[in-house]
Amino acid sequence: MSKKQTDMQRRNFLKASVGGAVAAPFILSSTSADASEKVRFRMQRYWGTETDFLHKGFADEVKTMTDGSVRITHFRGGELVPNDQMFAAVKKGTLDMAQGYGGYWPGQIDIGKIESAFPGAWTNFDEAVYIWERKGLLELVREAYAEHNVHYLMPIFNGPYELLTTKPVKSLEDLKSMKIRATSTMASIFKQFDIPTTYVPAEELYVSLSSGVIDGVVYGGPLEYKTLKLNEVAKYYTRLNLVDPGSVDGLMINMDKWKALSEAQQLGLELACRKLAHDQHHWSLGGTLDVISEGIFEIASLPEADSKALTAAAQNAWKEEADKSERNKKAIDIIKNVAVATGRL
Repeated sequence: MSKKQTDMQRRNFLKASVGGAVAAPFILSSTSADASEKVRFRMQRYWGTETDFLHKGFADEVKTMTDGSVRITHFRGGELVPNDQMFAAVKKGTLDMAQGYGGYWPGQIDIGKIESAFPGAWTNFDEAVYIWERKGLLELVREAYAEHNVHYLMPIFNGPYELLTTKPVKSLEDLKSMKIRATSTMASIFKQFDIPTTYVPAEELYVSLSSGVIDGVVYGGPLEYKTLKLNEVAKYYTRLNLVDPGSVDGLMINMDKWKALSEAQQLGLELACRKLAHDQHHWSLGGTLDVISEGIFEIASLPEADSKALTAAAQNAWKEEADKSERNKKAIDIIKNVAVATGRL
């Protein structure tokens, strides 16, 4: 089979795999080079055993798409380095690849908070994809990571990103007497309402909630909370209605390792990443609906007045992020312009 036929077969395989799909807007580079050198990459994600099947499938997909020339050994959250140090590890080459979350390292990269799904940035999946691909957020994020010797491959859009607490929450006022685990992104919003926050790694959430070190957490949605068994220690789920999809993972690779790949290997890796992004997004959405139907969480929403107050606070945070760099200003302008165009502002 010729090289051209092989590339066409790969593209047809991907199209069938993703059903036409979700990640289709993300444009991949063309290639005509042969995958010649065999390489092995160590990749860590911040997820635990719950995504073993996804990442095994990803490793298999990379092998298939690169004719066996690229192999991925995947590691769960915290197995090689702490989750909030994955970006630094990829930058140094300690890790070859990672699936991380920009909200873990905003002090190291200016656009970190914005890329991880900044509160109020978008309200549905299609709007998020439009902002990333059509309006240029992806290019800005790649530019930022490249300055740190990291190639940002693509985003993965997850499901909800809401509040789980050990006690019922009827208003923002209730949160002032609680300590909430949050990344810096949400902490900047809660700070405006005098809500105490702290950061706790995902692998420590169960113990922290059960022991009273924290009273609540903003980490994900019903699926993520159930997979961590947090329903055993906290059952009150409150919708904040700030952003949906509520969190964005980033797939990244050390820049030197990326450049050492042939064009065919790069394409194969990108195709496999695209399928992982598709599969994880749908796993998150489907799993969320399944868990909600089980009734293991008591689900509520904040009063309309509190939701509006959070939205206003998010816009204050937009300005704060925009002031950090010219690149951040461009990113916030993109978000703001789309919000105006859709009638949200």
